[in-house]
Amino acid sequence: MPDLHTRFRPGRPWLDTKGERIQAHGGSILYVDGTFYWYGENKERTTPGSGIWHWGIRLYASRDLYNWEDRGLIIPPEPDDPASPLHPARQVDRPHIIHDRRSGRFVCWLKIMGAFQESTVLVADAVDGPYRIVRTGLRPLGMSAGDFDLVVDPHDGKGYYYFERVHSELICADLTADHTDVSGHYSTHFPRPHPPYVREAPAYFRRGAKHYLFTSGTSGYLPNPSEVAVADTYHGPWTVLGDPHPGDATGTSYRSQISSVFKHPHKKDLYIALADRWLPDVPAEVSAKALEHIAAPTEGRAPAEAELRRSLMDPDTSRADYVWLPVRFDGDLPYLDWHDEWRIEDFD
Repeated sequence: MPDLHTRFRPGRPWLDTKGERIQAHGGSILYVDGTFYWYGENKERTTPGSGIWHWGIRLYASRDLYNWEDRGLIIPPEPDDPASPLHPARQVDRPHIIHDRRSGRFVCWLKIMGAFQESTVLVADAVDGPYRIVRTGLRPLGMSAGDFDLVVDPHDGKGYYYFERVHSELICADLTADHTDVSGHYSTHFPRPHPPYVREAPAYFRRGAKHYLFTSGTSGYLPNPSEVAVADTYHGPWTVLGDPHPGDATGTSYRSQISSVFKHPHKKDLYIALADRWLPDVPAEVSAKALEHIAAPTEGRAPAEAELRRSLMDPDTSRADYVWLPVRFDGDLPYLDWHDEWRIEDFD
């Protein structure tokens, strides 16, 4: 059995209580009855040439956020059904689970990439499942829906769905009362002309009366500069505050992409940004150089390094790491400073 963890070490391999790499990518945390649950994409079989994008959605449990027990696949893949949205070759991304306190159910949305990006929605009576599909092929508002986040208002239980309208803008849509669809009311934000400037990977959190969104640019697994925005309501208007990574001169968000933000339930003002380092073997300077090629006009682009191009076409995400950092506030402005290691116990 591995030694117990007593602190976070961002960017280093993170092992569960059995000594295996944690596989909860594009992940989020739920706190239920005194236990933290971390869930995300299981990438253990996503190696170059495998043809496997995911191997289900995995769940971990912890009492301290440092040491995680593998609770297994709460949404297993369906390898024998090529038509299933859960087939391992399907590009299942960024699961988000919300707890509908009115019904007691847990509702999970999955992004399914393809020619037209769609959503699959599942429900369960417990956080660890079993989950059953209630909607497939969902195109919210008739749009191609990319990276997203789900939010439930802690006071009235109303749900909101933030998603990238693919390669266009960010949408905030109201959810139906059962949180399995959109109601039809929505607002549009952050219009951009094309990748990598279009905003994706929205990660919502609320601090006091202020609503915040971390987003990234659109450059696949290649890290890019994050952006943070603030608003007084769920639907905005949003004010862009800039890159929340002030200490990162490479413009790669510490070589990571934020997937969600978690407010510690027992700390006065501790918010933790969860991020994936999808390409741990690609140095920051190489990522920054490749990003310049993507951002250049089409006629001016030069090919990036051959090995990097291969890794982006068929990446080994089974070895992706995590970058968890505390959010520092300067007034209402949130920042993410780099820490080689840090402890929850150092916060009030």
